[in-house]
Amino acid sequence: MNTQQKNLDVVRRYLASIGQGDQEATLSFFADDVVQEEFPNRLMPQGATRDLEAIREGGRRGAKVMAAQRYEVLNAMASGEQVAVEVVWVGTLAVPFGSIPVGGEMRARFAIFVTLRDGKIVRQHNYDCFDP
Repeated sequence: MNTQQKNLDVVRRYLASIGQGDQEATLSFFADDVVQEEFPNRLMPQGATRDLEAIREGGRRGAKVMAAQRYEVLNAMASGEQVAVEVVWVGTLAVPFGSIPVGGEMRARFAIFVTLRDGKIVRQHNYDCFDP
């Protein structure tokens, strides 16, 4: 398996791990010096930049809000250590959000750009577009 295929596999397994809800398994995909940047969107109007500890804390907060979530990869490509994926995200709420009740679903399309080093995520940029 070449580097591009290995890196695509890492990113696919990472997204599946988030959906399985095992935060420690998900955190194992990140390098210690990871930087995750989420550009402004409906849920994060100011955007966010996170290091590993902030990612960990965000996972804890998210587990209280989301009963389940899943990612469907629509497109994926890799070049060297770079991976780009287009995904549909569906999250089932554990708490009400706006007009969406507990058990209701939120949907979004994400473009996620990942840089890997030695099979670990060192940089991630998210462009999240939530359905109205």
